[in-house]
Amino acid sequence: MNLDKPLLMLVTSASQMGQGQQTGLWLEEFAVPYLLFRENNIPVVVASPKGGKIPVDPNSVPDDSEKEAWADAIAALQDTRELEAVWEDGYCGVFVPGGHGAMFDMPDNPLVAAVMERTWAQGGLLGAVCHGPAALVGLRNEERAPLVQNKTLACFTNSEEREVGLDEIMPFLLASRLEELGARLDLADDFTPHAVTDGKLVTGQNPQSSRVVAEAVIAQLYSE
Repeated sequence: MNLDKPLLMLVTSASQMGQGQQTGLWLEEFAVPYLLFRENNIPVVVASPKGGKIPVDPNSVPDDSEKEAWADAIAALQDTRELEAVWEDGYCGVFVPGGHGAMFDMPDNPLVAAVMERTWAQGGLLGAVCHGPAALVGLRNEERAPLVQNKTLACFTNSEEREVGLDEIMPFLLASRLEELGARLDLADDFTPHAVTDGKLVTGQNPQSSRVVAEAVIAQLYSE
């Protein structure tokens, strides 16, 4: 693996959903992968569309033991780089954690598309978990077809979205949109850990998949 290029962890800046409900980053989906990447000597850059401090979904606030275990990851969210300042740097991959915020500021963001398409075109990895695959929705490959077309991936399922009662509030249902774009979904039972690797595309289904998807990203990076 070319470790002189860091891994970009791209996190949401969106703090509200359509009807004013609080949202943001789902903390576990960032903290667990961040710490695993660091443990495995993968340099990490943390950026977001707006930069600065990241809103954390109130439902993912850590308990005391998590706060202690995730302290370094939480610190990294206090002052993230603004994507506009770093998108042109070279990366070995881009990893997008979820949280419902990602549904609002990732899919139609030209800089998100630019850094991910550029990384992909240069042979880098794209990873995402839960609602993080919302960042894949607007991506195009070199032939200008949807990047996810004919790719196998996982994401937060429609039934998981209904279970948390937010299916009516989302701008679209992520699993349905990815299928419309030609992706092949490989989904497990709701709220069970599940990661899918299709070449340099690594995706996880839900918050419970944070560890397995990070391990799959690490395995893919070290296989190069």
